[in-house]
Amino acid sequence: MEVYGWNDGMGLWGYVLMSISMVMVWGAIITGIVLLARSLRAPSPHTQPPPPRPAEDVLAERFARGEIDVTEYRNRLAVLRGHPGT
Repeated sequence: MEVYGWNDGMGLWGYVLMSISMVMVWGAIITGIVLLARSLRAPSPHTQPPPPRPAEDVLAERFARGEIDVTEYRNRLAVLRGHPGT
């Protein structure tokens, strides 16, 4: 016995097409959510780069690492502070 309006000849290919289209719809929804989450999490391309470190800090780090000796450190520090030759 067939109920009117049910199983009106959709057949096997109709069910296959319906299943494939449902997978595609869910795939599009999930892809959209992932892309939205990535775009909200990504840093803005308009952010300012960090300001450059002061030259005295860089010089102090070089001295601490042993790249320059005390005399060179003091000479360069004097130049940076505007007192060359002292």
